[in-house]
Amino acid sequence: MARVTVQARITGQVQGVWYRGWTREQAERLGLSGWVRNETDGSVAALISGPADKVEAMVTALWRGPPAARVSGVVTRPADSDDTIAGFVIRR
Repeated sequence: MARVTVQARITGQVQGVWYRGWTREQAERLGLSGWVRNETDGSVAALISGPADKVEAMVTALWRGPPAARVSGVVTRPADSDDTIAGFVIRR
């Protein structure tokens, strides 16, 4: 299976609801690498890398988020892989 990397921007009520921790848990469960961080505009950004089918599953999951989240949008675009990242991390 081909390895792909996408950059995602998630909007809605996604800060202060444990969205980053939930994203890390989901990504680790799927065996993905990358990072997630809060943005100053209230959105959440993520870099997700792994097998295409697992990345697609993760992007679908981003629309759900944790129970307290209210996701209004998920926009993705292809990105360059960051091979320096081991696992999936929360960035500040």
